Amino acid sequence: MNQTITAEHAPAAVGPYCHAKLAGNTLYTSGQLGLIPATGELPQGVEAQAVQALDNLKAVLNAAGMDFADVVKTTVFLADMNDFAAINVIYAKYFVGEAPARSCVQVAALPKGALFEIEAVAVR
Repeated sequence: MNQTITAEHAPAAVGPYCHAKLAGNTLYTSGQLGLIPATGELPQGVEAQAVQALDNLKAVLNAAGMDFADVVKTTVFLADMNDFAAINVIYAKYFVGEAPARSCVQVAALPKGALFEIEAVAVR
């Protein structure tokens, strides 16, 4: 049984998709950009966008009754791999203790000209 998860405190989707799908005990999130939920705008700089995207991911996790401790895998998309070290510092503030598995790739472009995006798989 699949359940659609809509997070009240995350920005609206910028396309035809939902925030997340809960399939049994496993949550699959859509990618979260650093969009400010109230305005739909991106803050300036990769660090600010990463913080906002992680806050948006937290809102999605919370809407499913989960938190960062439930995350088993993330995929991080960067517009510039030179931001990898700065992103790691921010990422580590959200995933404390035992970190999830992670992939990190540089992409040609992200929606809305974003510099950072993250998606996650979480299990209750």
